[in-house]
Amino acid sequence: MTWQINRRDWLRIMGASAAAAGVGFNPALAAAGQPAPLASPGEGGGFQSHTVAARTTMANRGPCALVNGKVIQPQRELPVLHTTDVLVVGGGPAGVAAAVAARRTGAKVALVERYGHFGGLWTGGLVLLITGHIVKGGKQVCQGIGEEMMRRLEKLDGGIINRRPGVDPTVDAEAAKYLMVEMVEEAEVKVFLHCWGVDAIVNGNDVLGAVFESKAGKQAVLAKVVIDATGDGDIFAAAGAEFEHRTHNIGLVSRVGNLDRISPPKPAEAPSNLPPAANSAQAKPPAPKAPDPLRRLGKATPAPGVNWVNMRGPEVDGLDVETLTRMEMNHRKFIWQNLQKIKANEGFEKIYLVETAPQLGVRITRVLLTPKAVNYADMQAEARLPDVIGYGGGTSKAWPIPYGALLPEKLDQLLAAGRCIGAEIRMADVVRLIPNCFVTGHAAGAAAALAVQDGCRPRDIEIAKLQKVLREQDAYLGEPAAS
Repeated sequence: MTWQINRRDWLRIMGASAAAAGVGFNPALAAAGQPAPLASPGEGGGFQSHTVAARTTMANRGPCALVNGKVIQPQRELPVLHTTDVLVVGGGPAGVAAAVAARRTGAKVALVERYGHFGGLWTGGLVLLITGHIVKGGKQVCQGIGEEMMRRLEKLDGGIINRRPGVDPTVDAEAAKYLMVEMVEEAEVKVFLHCWGVDAIVNGNDVLGAVFESKAGKQAVLAKVVIDATGDGDIFAAAGAEFEHRTHNIGLVSRVGNLDRISPPKPAEAPSNLPPAANSAQAKPPAPKAPDPLRRLGKATPAPGVNWVNMRGPEVDGLDVETLTRMEMNHRKFIWQNLQKIKANEGFEKIYLVETAPQLGVRITRVLLTPKAVNYADMQAEARLPDVIGYGGGTSKAWPIPYGALLPEKLDQLLAAGRCIGAEIRMADVVRLIPNCFVTGHAAGAAAALAVQDGCRPRDIEIAKLQKVLREQDAYLGEPAAS
């Protein structure tokens, strides 16, 4: 049987199919912020494009000028993109925890992130191991929103492995990205991705928002309280806060696949009929063993046959753009060339490089100078601090985090969260660990919301009130004092 169709019927059917797939673009709906329907790739009869403006320039551009050999940026008005109660700059582990906590505590929240995903180095840097949440003996001290994320990852197929008491689990980056989108949307946080925080808006000692660069140019977000969760302290530095500039090792993480398809040769067994001299002191010493390629192929991930491979890297300045460029290029070359050497070993021919992390592994750069700081002596003494807002792990003992470690010495309406909080250098390598960033982000978010509600500076909030909110949100603040 032959099915015939005329041109009019064909156009009618194709039009209906395009509408069902949601591919018809309506500039008015897009301008109004209406979400586009989801459509599978290839549905709807092809790509579409429309002209938004036939002849235009960027508004409020104010280009720089070259005057007497100096680059001068003129004063100009910036468009205000958004106004909110709490602005969180940086969508890594600390920033996401801060945004969710602030929203759950009752504030309007905006979260701005320079990449197109959440998680920072946890996801974009492929630092997939959750380490630093437990102390000697297996006690878990990092709780709250970070622990909620781990429990939710357990419910996702392929989201997390090795999730059991006293063990460091490993997550899947894509599952974690998805989970954070889910949590941020559930909390009704206003989100701006692809925006890089480049400046602070300051009036006297008060930080009133931040300036962002994007494809739309420079725009401002105004807020009652700002949380710097950039990792590098970009906003508090721009605002004029004092900080300590540190160097650290910068590496690059990668993932290697087909680890379930390697077949290294078994070690040859020694013959049982060797003459006695072969076992005597005069016997020729065996040749040194070649390095085991398996030791250079990292640790397992939730993806079968795929490992993540860490890299320490050299100690350099993570704020120097030429250094960062050199690290990116050198590390990517090394990872590729190193894997080719491993593939040359018998039985390893089928392994391949899945990816190198899109984000360079910068560990420490700026550390805020604060009224109090996370310090080694408090950990050793197992101090009980009156302004404790959480505990960190990754050491033999739990270490208390004072609220003062989140506050600048002089600036107001600003909090820090994540690896850039006040901490002496001996504690830097545990402060920066992902679970500990969850803890400081959680506390900063709740504190910012309380400051907005009470109409006071973050440094003036009631610590007991903050501690009560954090406990209600399942944060761990130490064992209750004996009555």
